[in-house]
Amino acid sequence: MASVRQKHTKPELAVRKLLHRLGYRYRLHAADLRGKPDIVFRRRRKAIFIHGCFWHGHDCDHGRRQPQSNQVYWIPKIERNRERDAAAITALSSMGWSIKIVWECELRSFEKIAGELADFLGPAKIR
Repeated sequence: MASVRQKHTKPELAVRKLLHRLGYRYRLHAADLRGKPDIVFRRRRKAIFIHGCFWHGHDCDHGRRQPQSNQVYWIPKIERNRERDAAAITALSSMGWSIKIVWECELRSFEKIAGELADFLGPAKIR
């Protein structure tokens, strides 16, 4: 478990690189916001969570896969992760924030996710 990162994961780095290439500037891991969103746009009041499919119980093939060992621990843990994610999204939405979740499996198509992120964020500020 010590080797499983919480910050600066490969999917997160890929999204950050994509956003930067599209011209967006952002803040990382806002500790003052519920759920500590991975990427935050304070002026736009928008936050992006980048979730691993297995760890956050996504509905894709990888996320539906059951743990092979210690299921008594892992299945409830993944369910708690889902509940915590839902509570964080509800809390941020009630504060007026817009939320986008990027799943690890969606990163296979950079063109599609780039379009979704641009639609979510609006026009980038050109310097």
